[in-house]
Order: sequence, then C-alpha cells, then structure tokens
Amino acid sequence: MKSSEIRELTTKELVEKIDTEKTHLTRLKLNHAVSPLDNPLKIQEARKNIARLMTELQKRDLNENSNS
Repeated sequence: MKSSEIRELTTKELVEKIDTEKTHLTRLKLNHAVSPLDNPLKIQEARKNIARLMTELQKRDLNENSNS
C-alpha cells in the first residue's frame, strides 16, 4: 500500500486494515515455517505495510491530542 492510499482511509478503516494485515502476516509466517514460500519477501512487505498503517494511526492520534 502506498502512503497516499493510507492517508485516504478513515481511522476506523485503518484499525480494521491493521488487524487484517496482522492476521495475514501470521498466516504467511506459519505457511513459511511448514513449507518455504515462493516469495519470502512477502513477509517483509506485510511487516512494512503494518508499520505504515500504524505510523499513520499514531500521527492521527498525536494530531487529535495536540488540537484538544
């Protein structure tokens, strides 16, 4: 996911997307432990997507708290 796509999401959608990405990452890790993935870089990509989503969520929380 690109940063511009992430910024367009609402806060609720961000939280839901983080949950789905974490589930996806867990599934990828388990599948990789059982039999090697065709492209193990998918695990790295999933971790980066989660980090991007969480960073945007934290920015919004900080902006919300500073405006209050």
